[in-house]
Amino acid sequence: MSLVITHARYQFLETIRIPIAVIGAMFFPAAAMIFFVVPIVGDNAAAATYATASMVVFATSTTCIFSYGIGVAEDRAQPWDPYVRTLPAGSFPRFAGRILNGTGFLVLSFLPVLVIAAVATEATATPGRLALAAGALLAGSIPFTLLGLTIGYALPSKAALAVAQLLFFPLAFGGGLMSAPGQAPGWLEPISPFLPTRGAAELLWASAGGWQPNTTAVVMLAVWTVVLAVAGAAAYRRDEGRRYR
Repeated sequence: MSLVITHARYQFLETIRIPIAVIGAMFFPAAAMIFFVVPIVGDNAAAATYATASMVVFATSTTCIFSYGIGVAEDRAQPWDPYVRTLPAGSFPRFAGRILNGTGFLVLSFLPVLVIAAVATEATATPGRLALAAGALLAGSIPFTLLGLTIGYALPSKAALAVAQLLFFPLAFGGGLMSAPGQAPGWLEPISPFLPTRGAAELLWASAGGWQPNTTAVVMLAVWTVVLAVAGAAAYRRDEGRRYR
């Protein structure tokens, strides 16, 4: 455990030495809350609650894709990474430290959203619903973590950055995060349940606001989790085999 904490601390310090990386992760979800949620549905308790849940999913998916996707790809390009992976401690401490570090930045990314929702909107949730929402967020973040890891281990850093940028907005818009539950454009509604962002949003809407989740969206979230777990493992093994044969 001490090695895990050491790796997490090293990666945390490495990241915060570039403050814009942290500011960027916190800025976009908070800006979306300020410019779109607060003035439009801020005085409607139910709508504000659902919108806040959507922005939390937006922050979670974006942070996971960029943090793991670009972070892993950049680390692989450094000589330090292959050296650490040959040490007798194995890969687990570094991998677990990365997950722990990513979780910390994940919390930082959606914390401003919750603060804005609390002080500037009528969004509300009981302690029990907040606990359910925390569990739903944990489950909903897994496929995006796996997606980021897949990108990071499969692609070089420049390609990983491009792919992450190409993915995050279509996933957010396609998953219905930019509209109220059930009010996405008509052409998008049949597609949306098949995207992982919609499944994660459905879980957050249900836990925080009592929304009846779409069964297809929840099942597809589980399917995406399995598919991306297989893809991430394959990308890791391919990278390890290519560099250490």
